[in-house]
Amino acid sequence: MKVVVVGGAGFIGSNVAQFYLERGDEVVVIDNLSRKGAEANLAWLQSLGEITFQKEDVRDYARLKEVFAGCGEIDLVCHLAGQVAVTTSVLDPRTDFEVNALGTFNVLEAVRENKQDPVIIFASTNKVYGEMIGVEVEEQETKYCYASMPKGVSETFQLDFHSPYGCSKGTADQYILDYSRIYGLKTVCMRQSCIYGPRQFGVEDQGWVAWFIIATVLGKDITIYGDGKQVRDILHVHDLVELYQAAYENIDRVNGMAFNVGGGSDNQLSLIEFFALLEKQSGKNISLAYDDWRPGDQKIYVSDIAKARKMLKWSPKIDAKQGIAMLWEWVEQNKEIF
Repeated sequence: MKVVVVGGAGFIGSNVAQFYLERGDEVVVIDNLSRKGAEANLAWLQSLGEITFQKEDVRDYARLKEVFAGCGEIDLVCHLAGQVAVTTSVLDPRTDFEVNALGTFNVLEAVRENKQDPVIIFASTNKVYGEMIGVEVEEQETKYCYASMPKGVSETFQLDFHSPYGCSKGTADQYILDYSRIYGLKTVCMRQSCIYGPRQFGVEDQGWVAWFIIATVLGKDITIYGDGKQVRDILHVHDLVELYQAAYENIDRVNGMAFNVGGGSDNQLSLIEFFALLEKQSGKNISLAYDDWRPGDQKIYVSDIAKARKMLKWSPKIDAKQGIAMLWEWVEQNKEIF
């Protein structure tokens, strides 16, 4: 196979590139290296084997089209480049739009204009569902839970783009689906919940699982925005990569579809529960500060992954406790790069 990973030096991208590189596939990485850790991830990938690297920005359509044209026949495009933080989008909505919405449009157009026929997998987000106002949420001692959705949020839930980030990613999400309908491109949209794992250089406003582990290992101050009872379903990146491959192999069944992707109800954690696990893992008492909720934050988001289970015969293999221990070990072993 020939695989193009757009944003291939990022957290998810470098794990995707590693997967295909180790299979013996031809891997092309496109990245502008603007994210923290991207240069380290690229150097790591290059140490694993031969990749083709193109330092380009998805906002530059002319260059992107040239790069895709130079790739010839492509089997799979994983579009993972993006502006990834809600807080950053609020501060700079124009850049957020240009990277996420226009950048995705440029990727689609580069494929269409070059008359290429790869499978395109796009990393969307659960933020396309907004704050989910109107969904009844119950407050328990250590967490929030849905009153009437025990398995979580399905793909039939109403879209509600909240925050500039939600708008830009939601726009991209809909373009991905529509280019299958209108132009016949082979596309799949993954509405991802909290993905975590190695090569993730989490910061306070994005990549919270990694950030809290990194902060604990390095002795940094930790602030929780909200009351700590907010819940997410977390998914290890190795499981996510397996899902991407399953979508590629079953594209005739899932072309033009969106999937809610996360750890599902079996891997949901509140921050309070997460820090309890982290204290056991670290053997430390972790001191926490609290601040106000941030715009667009959901008290609970859990993905109903039944559609992926049914159509792609996929389910997470790495549970939350195991995955947190794995990421802790990776951070401990790589402290010098943070």
